[in-house]
Parts: sequence; structure tokens; C-alpha cells
Amino acid sequence: MEYPQRTDLIMPEYGRNMQQMVEHAITIPDREERMRCAQTIISVMGNMFPCLRDVNEFKHKLWDHLAMMSRYRLDIDYPYEIIPKDKSTEKVQKIPYPSSQIRYMHYGHLVHDMISVALEMEEGERRDCFVSFIANYMKKQYLTWNKDAVDDDKIQNDLLELSGGKLTFKDLSLKNSKDLVARKKQRQNNYRKNKNG
Repeated sequence: MEYPQRTDLIMPEYGRNMQQMVEHAITIPDREERMRCAQTIISVMGNMFPCLRDVNEFKHKLWDHLAMMSRYRLDIDYPYEIIPKDKSTEKVQKIPYPSSQIRYMHYGHLVHDMISVALEMEEGERRDCFVSFIANYMKKQYLTWNKDAVDDDKIQNDLLELSGGKLTFKDLSLKNSKDLVARKKQRQNNYRKNKNG
């Protein structure tokens, strides 16, 4: 078996055959012939991702990839300025993840934000309506992550806990679990129909 002895692919998305084509191009002694080979490789690379042809600077990106795949050993006249070797190996800085603690992850951060807004509102019909919206949204989120039916008392208790005992929906009844799930399925079906034609 020769597979264990093979070198690692520099850009796996192009595959081993493309890597071998680049390695062959490096060995061509004639500069013009090497350039023609590189242009052919770029054409094949572009055909592998036809959906990206309309993207700005797609060709430039392909030439950058060719240089990286050759480990910057391919001696040709590049039609674009190539990313320098030291820039291509720089590690991308991680985006810091928000460190705020969410009590119930299945409700998400938006519920906490809405509860904060509701707590600042004056008591009355408008606030009650908003609390009803929050509770229905919590029920919908609960059903997204927990496919079982959820009892309104569970939502009531969670809302009380998340609001520090200040928000409740005493006389309101939440939407039926089946209605929330059916509405979600209807939106998904409509999306698929619109997407397919």
C-alpha cells in the first residue's frame, strides 16, 4: 500500500491529483511550458468550484492557492500579486466568545434580553402582551431543542426564575405545542418550495 507514504495535502479541497499536477509543474524546465501548465491547473481548479466563478477576485484566489500548493516553489510570472509565504501561514486570531452565563441554553440569549426589556416596562396591558410573547417564544424554543410537548407550568416557572420572580403570565394560556411545531414545519416546507422553484 502506498497511501501511508504519501505526503499531506496542502489544500485538501483540491485533492491529491491536483497536488500531483502542481508538483509536476514545478519540475518542468521550460518557463513558458511551466506557465502554460500553471494556467491549465488554474482552469481545472476553477472548474472544481463553478459556483464561485462570479465571486470577486476568484481568479486571484486560485493563483494564491496554486502558489501555496507549490510551497511557493513554482517559478512563473503570476498574473496577480501573490500572498507572501509568511502571511499565508499566519494563524487567524480567534474571535472571543461571549462569556455571559445563560441559565437555560435552549432558550438562548435573546430571551434574557427580552426579559430585561420587559422588566423595565411599566405594568399594564402592553407589558402583559410582551410577557405573553416572551412566554410563547420560550415555548417555541423549548420545542426546538426538546421534541417533547412542554407544559405551560414549566414555561411559567422558568420565566419566574429568569426574571427573578417579577414576571408571570397568570391568566394567559400559551399556544398549543402542536400549533407551534406545525407552523415551523409549514415555514420549512414553504422555504423548500421557494428554493426549488
